[in-house]
Amino acid sequence: MISSPQEAHRFTELDADLLRTPFKEQTNWHVITGTVSSGKSTLIEQIAEQGFKTVPETARRYIDSEVARGRTIDEVRRCPTTLQRGVNEMMLRIELGLPVKEMLFLDRAFPDALAFSRVNGVNPNEILADCFHRRYATVFLLERFPVEQDGVRYHDDAAADLIESWHARDYRSLGYQIVRVPVLAPDERLAFVIDTLAGQGLI
Repeated sequence: MISSPQEAHRFTELDADLLRTPFKEQTNWHVITGTVSSGKSTLIEQIAEQGFKTVPETARRYIDSEVARGRTIDEVRRCPTTLQRGVNEMMLRIELGLPVKEMLFLDRAFPDALAFSRVNGVNPNEILADCFHRRYATVFLLERFPVEQDGVRYHDDAAADLIESWHARDYRSLGYQIVRVPVLAPDERLAFVIDTLAGQGLI
């Protein structure tokens, strides 16, 4: 039995017919993804320090923009479905405005929104077709550390595990070969990503 609207789509599978949608454009973008507390932001910052262009996580940008309009974080979070749809819309708009040929590292990409939609009560198939506007060059999935609350994150360990599982399943369903990045010291993770791309002739 579903106990709340937020439970309605936690286990919704992706529509098999929509998954046959062809990609519109191939990009030179490399996705850094993972569940909450996976160390993405730290890795993205290190990548930027190496001189590569990066794109920050949209959820934080969306929440910051709403707070700048005078809302509190609690007000922004009050309706998870509204919050998620706002993030989805902003993420899609940002990605559609990025140059497809430029080498970029993304702190999350649009398909991440499929998992977050589920845990926030939104049917992921609402946005599935939009996952095919751009095809990414590489998808790195970071294995996670224990969840730490920081005022923006609001998921517990169980939700974090669910998100991680769906990220892996969703990207594979979309046809990506995921590169898993183990829990390592920050410099070792950076070296892992750079060495992987270098070994594939991508940098």
